[in-house]
Amino acid sequence: MENLEVLKSLNDAVTAIKDEIRKVIVGQDTVISEILIALFADGHVLLEGVPGLAKTLMVSSLADVLDLKFNRIQFTPDLMPSDITGTDILATNSDGQRAFEYIRGPIFTNIVLADEINRTPPKTQAALLQAMQEKQVSAGITTYDLDPPFLVLATQNPIEQEGTYPLPEAQLDRFMFKISIGYPSHSEEIEIVKTTTFGERKQLKAILTADTINKIQKSVREIPVSEHVLEYAVKLVRSTRPNEEDAPDFIKKWVSWGAGPRASQFIVLAAKTKAAMDGRLTPSEKDVADVATIVLRHRILVSFAAQAEGMTSEDIITKLLGK
Repeated sequence: MENLEVLKSLNDAVTAIKDEIRKVIVGQDTVISEILIALFADGHVLLEGVPGLAKTLMVSSLADVLDLKFNRIQFTPDLMPSDITGTDILATNSDGQRAFEYIRGPIFTNIVLADEINRTPPKTQAALLQAMQEKQVSAGITTYDLDPPFLVLATQNPIEQEGTYPLPEAQLDRFMFKISIGYPSHSEEIEIVKTTTFGERKQLKAILTADTINKIQKSVREIPVSEHVLEYAVKLVRSTRPNEEDAPDFIKKWVSWGAGPRASQFIVLAAKTKAAMDGRLTPSEKDVADVATIVLRHRILVSFAAQAEGMTSEDIITKLLGK
């Protein structure tokens, strides 16, 4: 019964969160909804967009509204793994004895903004992997647990690729969603200029707490899914693999590698969360289709034939969904 009550109140909470964020962020309702789905489903997000689209402000505002601890890490070529996870230092205690003491890094928070994650070498990028998957950080022989909820939001700039280190496919797969942020409309840009060039930034009211979010994450996993929706989600993911017998011909032509089983898990979790946020107690096939692009776009590796024809993973997913 407790899970049911938590889910019933989620729709109102999401509405209140969006209303509060609109005080400082103009537009981007879809992006905010998708980030909330990832948070409530206990996943991580890769955000891609050109500079100046308020990605940092959006994430910090979300942390304020959710009453969560927030840290921003600017990824640079000289960033070391210990700059993220922390390090042991030689300290003197109250008895005058010297011993190693672990100083926690900025990853020990609820929401981490990994800004321009592709600007740092793979060794440092990999420092996030254990934290993202196991919600733990290992230092020497000691393992430290991260306080839940824990969400990594990593940003990438789609331009200026010189001197960057593209995330390998194995690491991309750790992100539940890849969300693209586009330019605002004309009317939205007018409103942005109005609200950001007059007065001070508005203070945001906290709508949820860490404990409530933890309960929501637990409740989402208890949502039942009908067999036909489960079958639809798994079939959709399997059809992205060119080596499957039932894969469409265009998949065999345009795709080198398709999505793995983690994509099936994430699609079902995201569909359940979206249904709950909309005030429904079980997901439909439409929920699966609605989240398919943001789950699959970074898990489909297009072939040279697709690149030659100007096809992207988004184009392939759209064709697969029959849109």
